[in-house]
Amino acid sequence: MDVQFINPFLEGTINVVKTMAFVEPKPGKPFLKNGDYAKGDISGIIGLAGSVRGSFALSFSESCILRLVSNMLGEEIECINADIKDAVGEITNMVSGAARQKLDLVGISLTAALPTVVTGSGHTIVHLLGGPSLVIPFETDYGPFVADVCIGKPQN
Repeated sequence: MDVQFINPFLEGTINVVKTMAFVEPKPGKPFLKNGDYAKGDISGIIGLAGSVRGSFALSFSESCILRLVSNMLGEEIECINADIKDAVGEITNMVSGAARQKLDLVGISLTAALPTVVTGSGHTIVHLLGGPSLVIPFETDYGPFVADVCIGKPQN
């Protein structure tokens, strides 16, 4: 995976969370994830196709996503419900859109599928390309979340 594919998702994640939820996410050291287990309680996953292809996911701890969405909606939400699931899909879509916009500026054109949201501890994320993905951990005052990116050039 090329860093030029990863940085737009890192920047998009930070900008969307800061702008929409008024929370400052602090990125940690990226690592390769082998296996399909998600690093959170709820994940939004979106497929990408075009100049490169792959998929992108955001996985949130329950405490983190409850605070983010409560901030976004201006009301306290105390459990994962339909509003939380909708918000995870929308956050994933917004980060994907921000990243695709940055990639387009360097000649990498991508389209995105509709996001899928999966919940429950121990759920899995199977990326379109298979193999390892790059996980960027984030810490917030309300708990952790990760961006999980698996993007590469299409095989002929």
